[in-house]
Amino acid sequence: MKNLDYTGLDAKKVEKVVKELSQLLADFQVYYANLRGFHWNVKGDKFYQLHEYYEGQYNDAAAKVDEVAERLLQLDARPENRFSEYLKQSQLKEAGFEPEKMEGLKYILDTLKVIIAQERRVLAAAQEAEDEVTVALMDDYLTGQEKNVWMLVATLS
Repeated sequence: MKNLDYTGLDAKKVEKVVKELSQLLADFQVYYANLRGFHWNVKGDKFYQLHEYYEGQYNDAAAKVDEVAERLLQLDARPENRFSEYLKQSQLKEAGFEPEKMEGLKYILDTLKVIIAQERRVLAAAQEAEDEVTVALMDDYLTGQEKNVWMLVATLS
């Protein structure tokens, strides 16, 4: 049995959605790991605020990882679960540094640019496949992330 047999989505049209969602999953996994490192290693006079902010960001990323993986399963695809494969596929790299002052916020802003662009690719593929559920998911992600971008730009200006 296949999910697509019951949902009415065209398996051929969904292939591009799966490809783009798989890319987004890899990107979110690397982003999540980097955020955890920032949270653990932040130092300085903004420690409390940044420590809390990074935690909120990695919790958000973790929730999105789970939602994207589950959406892939709903589309009859297998989500990747090996970090070695995420590192090969992701558009992002391991940050590998302890952010000082606002460096971590700048990293998040730069990363959101990459993630938002990928979500727009998912959105376009989902619209083409008439996959309203994935469209709605990406709409929700973009709404929150564009607000986050606005707040980061205001903070860093």
